[in-house]
Amino acid sequence: MLFKPFMREGFFPLPVAFISTVSEDGIRNIAPYSCIMPVLRPLDLICLASAKKRDTLVNIRETREFVVNLVGAGLADKVVPTAKFSKPEVDEFEQAGLTAKTSEMIKAPGIAEAHTWMECELATTYEEENYVLIMGKVLRLEVADNVLTKDGSLDIQKAKTLMMTGSKKGMHFCTMTEIGSFEPFGSMFPDGKDPLAGKYEK
Repeated sequence: MLFKPFMREGFFPLPVAFISTVSEDGIRNIAPYSCIMPVLRPLDLICLASAKKRDTLVNIRETREFVVNLVGAGLADKVVPTAKFSKPEVDEFEQAGLTAKTSEMIKAPGIAEAHTWMECELATTYEEENYVLIMGKVLRLEVADNVLTKDGSLDIQKAKTLMMTGSKKGMHFCTMTEIGSFEPFGSMFPDGKDPLAGKYEK
């Protein structure tokens, strides 16, 4: 069966990350983003695509900072309340019933109910006719201890990171499942050594 390009998200599972920002006037904002990805290893830069008419984009341009919050499947009911249009003066933490988590390196707060927080500063933007790509430098990455394994990896079963696939009628929320298969990064290279291994020890 053939599908129009618009249906690509129906077959491309996407993360649901909540971006939290604060305006120059101190108004807190939250918005869910699925068009988001790290830019190569290690996680130095993160890129997200934004429509032009978004308070999140305005806040990032004005304050040059934001937090990428990764949440568990239990927060699926917070996607629509934070995605709906709200007047710029509305505090979306209060509107969505979410708790602010003070950031260590930037003013914008994270979401306390999340399990992962990436404090970012704006690196650059790439503007096209209908969208803007936002490149952020990850200054600080924190993960809740209760979703980590003993070796410091993400426990997939405990985190239940929120994801989605699209359909003609809307969003289907889902999460990841561990399948018990593992390969070291070094296995992709002829000498069996990962050239970026040292980055993970810093």
